[in-house]
Formats: sequence, structure tokens, C-alpha cells
Amino acid sequence: LFQKKEYVKSAELYAQTRASFEEVSLKFLQCAEEDNEDSLRRFLSQKLRGLRTADKTQTTVITFWLIELFLNRLGTLRTAGRQNEGTYINLAAEFRSLLEEPKVAECVSNNRSAVYKLIAKHGEENILIDFANIMKDFERVIQYHLQNKNYVAALEVLTRQNNPELVYQFSPTLVQSIPQRTVDMWIAQEKRLDPARLIPALVQYDNIKDRSQGCEAIRYLEFCVGKLGSRDEAIHNYLLALYARLEPDKLMRYLDIEGQDQATVPYDLKYALRVCSELNLTRACVHIYTTMELYEEAVDLALKVDIDLAKLNADKPENNEELRKKLWLKIAQHVVTEQKDIKRAMEFLQECDLIKIEDILPFFDEFVRIDHFKEAICASLEEYNAHIEGLKAEMEEATRSAKEIRAEIQSFRNKYAVAQSDEKCALCEYAVMNQAFYLFPCGHMFHSDCLSAEVQQHSLPAKASRIEDIHRQLAMLSGRDDSASLSSAAGLPSLTTREKLMNELDDLIASECLFCGEMAIRSVDEPFINPEDYEEVMNDWR
Repeated sequence: LFQKKEYVKSAELYAQTRASFEEVSLKFLQCAEEDNEDSLRRFLSQKLRGLRTADKTQTTVITFWLIELFLNRLGTLRTAGRQNEGTYINLAAEFRSLLEEPKVAECVSNNRSAVYKLIAKHGEENILIDFANIMKDFERVIQYHLQNKNYVAALEVLTRQNNPELVYQFSPTLVQSIPQRTVDMWIAQEKRLDPARLIPALVQYDNIKDRSQGCEAIRYLEFCVGKLGSRDEAIHNYLLALYARLEPDKLMRYLDIEGQDQATVPYDLKYALRVCSELNLTRACVHIYTTMELYEEAVDLALKVDIDLAKLNADKPENNEELRKKLWLKIAQHVVTEQKDIKRAMEFLQECDLIKIEDILPFFDEFVRIDHFKEAICASLEEYNAHIEGLKAEMEEATRSAKEIRAEIQSFRNKYAVAQSDEKCALCEYAVMNQAFYLFPCGHMFHSDCLSAEVQQHSLPAKASRIEDIHRQLAMLSGRDDSASLSSAAGLPSLTTREKLMNELDDLIASECLFCGEMAIRSVDEPFINPEDYEEVMNDWR
């Protein structure tokens, strides 16, 4: 067959024989016919398929030889302008099939750098892309498209891979060239992407040269905030900055939605204030000052643009009347001194109940006509008169109450009760007449010593200690006649030391009945048997 110049068929048969590889290869190389490369490729392809997996070196040599032959032939056809003909297309398809064969794929994967250099040297760009796709080297494919400014193709490859890391890597370039399509791809990825890692891609736009890129950035950030519910500070800070530069109307809506609670707003207040101040967005600055609870600064700034805005913010510190009054006086002073609007200043008296006519009078000129605020002065005087009358009524009521209390105290001092001679102490059950005793309105009677001991037992340590101390002092005074008087500076008679101590003891132990007062209620949860005596009591019952 070789002698008959049927080189392709002979190549297939030679590959199945044990003839010397070098001799057969040399024989096909020396053929002068045009199709000598085709026959050599066929021989090498068949020989490659017959190699064992362990024959790594021969596999590598034959693979690279085949790649070189394919690239040479493809280059020849391309140079001749035949790249659109069937011959070129079929040969390229055959080359792709070769690269996808398991042995070849493993070989080129281990030597991909050399293969890339070989293909690049021949200038076969389409083959280079096909090889990169076969190797799943999508980063190189995207880089190739970007180098050739084929941004749409690069985005399509990036979209198909569903690889977030590649998105983060190439988005800065894509968003500058095709912002709308890039943002569409981001939105389609939804929660698979981390919006914070896309911020570097978004911040590269020039708002002077390319407003559309900034608007697309706003669209994506709005998606993150609205649909994904992001509370990331970086996301909100950049969205706020873009609103401030490109869409100030949306900025105020955004600030209103996020509220004015310092603890919950997702953006940095100081950063937001700096951005809005640089762009002279006064209303936004007023809102931020109020959120920071800097109400005086908010009102001062609001007065430069809108009195109603200032009044709205003056009422914000609801729990601080002093500050509210101060803010309203700022507004009143501005209206009087800057706008010379006396009538409007008078209206503040109805709008804020914290300021009076006398508060704003110092702001007027010395020779202003009184007609402008005559009604306010009269109303204020009437209000003061009513207040004075109210105070008089309160004083009269207090005087009457004091008289009634004094009369009631006097009547209590004159009250008495009758105790029978056979009455017994409610605690010790001995005759109550044997010693000093207390008789309560409820009818219970207690010996003084019995009541004192029982109250002391159920009182707090400080009270119990004071009761014991009084008893000790009374015992010391019992052996002598104590007529020392605690006289006042006017020389009026006063109680003796003994009487003073007895009165204090009465207050401590006899302020309420032991059985009917609060002490009895507090003892409800106390056990009948002291835990320390429990065992002894139980033994007595056995």
C-alpha cells in the first residue's frame, strides 16, 4: 500500500505491526506528496492508542508531535485563507477530538503550560480557547476575551461557570465596560455572591464620565438592601454615598425608611454626615444630626433652609422639656431678629406650650409697637392670675387639712378603753394588770415586756438592736430620779430622758397590733416549728 502511495491506509496498518517506530515515522516524513502529514498523523494517532498507560514518555512525545503536526497544517490552511473551508473546520474538529481522548487529556493536563506556549506560537487563537475550555481553564478563557475587548463573551463564560471567585476577580473590568449586563448577572446570582466583595468593583466608576455605571451600582445595592435584606455597613454606606451624588431625592426616602434610632441604622452616621456636608445636602444633614441626638445643631442648620423643618426637629427630644424650650427659643429668635416677622413669632406661643411671651420679649427691638403682641401679654397675665388663684386655693386646702389632722391627733390622745381586772395578756396568758401593758383598738392586750420580746424576735436586726438598746438605757435610769430636761431654746418644758425613750419604744413596738398588723401578715410563710428545734419536737411527739 505504501508503494502504491496509499499512505493513509498503509499508516493504519504500520501502526498495528512491530516495525521500528523511528523507521516508519521517517518513511512517512520523507514522502513528498501533499498528504504526507495526514498519513503521519494517522500513524501517530493509531500508535498512541496502542500504548499502555505506563508508557508516559512515549505518550508525551507522540502527543506533542501530533499537536505540532495539527497546528502546522491548520496554520498552512489559515495562511492560504482557507480557514472558512470544510478542510480547516474538519481538521480543527479532529484536533479537538484528539485533545479530549483520555490519554491525551491527561498528558496535556500535566504539561498544559508547554501546550499553551505551542498553540500561542502558531497563533491559533480559536484552538487556544478550545484547549482552555477542555482544560476547564476558564480564567484563561476570560482573560483572553478581555484582552481582545470581547466583554460580552467574557461575561457569558463567567456566567456559565457559576464560580463566585471568578466573578469577584473579573467584575471590576466588566462593570466598567458593560455595567448593565454585569449587574444583571450579579442579581441573577442572588445569595451565591457576597455583595461586600463586589464593592471594589463598584467604587471604580467615575461619576463625572460615566453616570450610567453609578446608576447600575445603585440598582445592585438596592437589590442587596431590598431583596437580600443586607445590613452590611459597607453596602449601606456606599449606597448612601451614591444616592447623595447621583439621586438626592432617593437619599431622603432612604434615610426616612431606616429611621432615627442610633442603635439600628445600618450606615455609619459620621461618614454619612461628612458626605452630605460636602455635597451641601442640608436636609439630609439635619436628619442625620437628629439621629445622632445633636438637636441644637439640627435646628441651627434647619433654620437656614426651612422654619417648618426646624420646628419639626425642635419637638424631637420628647423627654427633655428644657432642651425643647431652648430649641423653640432658637427658632423664635431667628424669626424675630433675622426675618423680622413678629406675627409669626407670636404664633409660636400656640404651637409650643413651653414658651411664654416673657421668653421671647427680649428678642424684640426696644421701640417695637406693643399692638403686635398685646393679646399675648393679656393672655399671659390672665394665665398667671389663674395660676395664682390656684395656688391660693391649694394653700387654703392645705391649711384646712392641717387643722383637721391636728384635731384628729388631739382626739386620739383623749381616747380610752376599759380593761377588766380578769383580762389576760394575749401572749403569756397571765393577768394583764400585773404589769404595764398595751391595749390596741382591736381589743388585743399585751404585757409591755411580752410585746417587746415578740416584736424584737420578728424584726430586722437594726430595729431589734435598737429595742434592746432602749431597754438597757431604761434599766440604767430606773435606779435614779432623772429629771434632766431636753429644753428648747425658748425654755419651754420638754420630755425627760426616760419619757423620750419610752415614746421611742412605743413607736417601735406598739405602732400596730402584733396579731392584726403587717407583722402577722409577713409571718404567714414562717414554719410553725423552728428548723433547729424540729428533731427535738418530733421526738417529743413519739
